[in-house]
Amino acid sequence: MKGERLAEIAKSLNLQNQIILGAGELKSGGWRRKSVLANTLEAIIGAIYLDSDLNTCSDIIYSLYQTYLEEIDLSSIKKDAKTELQEYLQARQINVPRYINIKKSGTSHEPLFRVECHVDSLSEPVLAEGGSKRKAEQAAAKLAYDKLISEMNNKK
Repeated sequence: MKGERLAEIAKSLNLQNQIILGAGELKSGGWRRKSVLANTLEAIIGAIYLDSDLNTCSDIIYSLYQTYLEEIDLSSIKKDAKTELQEYLQARQINVPRYINIKKSGTSHEPLFRVECHVDSLSEPVLAEGGSKRKAEQAAAKLAYDKLISEMNNKK
């Protein structure tokens, strides 16, 4: 979503008309690709930061995102599974989880990561898979959190 939002903002600024591309990118329609638009806006923001200061850059970023920020319903924002699990454990004075990368398989285009999540209060680690290390860790954290909640409810 972050790249998509950057691409939306880049389009609203008509950056696609300002990008200088090589012949191959022009033929393949590179100026329309979200990744190209997002990267272009990121580069401009980086250049603004390097040419000015953090406050100026922050002001510009805020102005670019202002309409999107106003649309956010803060009550609908959900924390990611790793954050939720860590906060749950810390609130109960339990050590933070440990993630161990067990295996990476698949092709370079479609990798599969297998991760264990170790939580001191669980009798055994939780195992999960994902298309990236981050996704596998998030999936493992979600399973561990669900298991902790389930065990807590069973004790009642």
